[in-house]
Amino acid sequence: MTPGLLARIEQGYGELSPQEQRAADFLRDHLADLAIYNATEVARLSGVSKATISRLYRRLGFGSAEELRDHVRGLRAAGTPIATDAPMSVTAHLEREVANLRAALAAPKLEPAAALIASAKRVLVIGFRNSYPVALHLRQQLAQARDGVELAPLPGQSLGEELVSLAPDDVVVLVGFRRRPEAFARLVAAVSSAPARSVLLTDSTGRRFASDVDHLLECPVDSVSAFDSYAAATSLVSVLSAAVLGARLREGRERIAGIGAAYDRLGELEGP
Repeated sequence: MTPGLLARIEQGYGELSPQEQRAADFLRDHLADLAIYNATEVARLSGVSKATISRLYRRLGFGSAEELRDHVRGLRAAGTPIATDAPMSVTAHLEREVANLRAALAAPKLEPAAALIASAKRVLVIGFRNSYPVALHLRQQLAQARDGVELAPLPGQSLGEELVSLAPDDVVVLVGFRRRPEAFARLVAAVSSAPARSVLLTDSTGRRFASDVDHLLECPVDSVSAFDSYAAATSLVSVLSAAVLGARLREGRERIAGIGAAYDRLGELEGP
């Protein structure tokens, strides 16, 4: 994998001239702005010559300022947090969140995916890294609606023993938003070759797995902030789980009542 800009600066910083180091410091401190700055602007703002900037870009492995800008844009598109000094616009943040919600909840395969999960004998929910909290939330919601819902991988455990026991009437729900671990593609392939059916919750970067799963639910996580936002993903989990409950309404109501009674017996929840 080709190192990112910050890694390249760190690796070669000691070999840079004092002027190049000054410019490199500027690049590190203004990473988000490099998506729009040209070489002339970087030279002016960092207090060095344009020739110094051109030499620095070449030493960092970029043929031009445009190539560096494309690299920085690609970092954010891949989910890399990029800090900026500019204050975040709450209005712009809200508008992006609403757009993400509209896109996520317009998924045409939402109802078929819910029906598949509702009819399964066992449901295995799998997520890693930033996707793990979404997977955990999905498992918690589905467990209210039906039994036989499991989460993997559990702390300290691997996936092999979970996958080997998959049966034709099982469903695997993969949660794989961007910045997935390297092994995610192998996991998708393993699930695809298993007898179970599958659903994938992902963003646009996961479209390449569409032919390997039965249903792909796409949910944007783009944000105007430095970090991806999973608000729409959490909302999608709520709607998907509610659809599963609706498909198993009688059993779901009985299960919810039983769970509530168990809460009371154990004193697990605070009172009104």
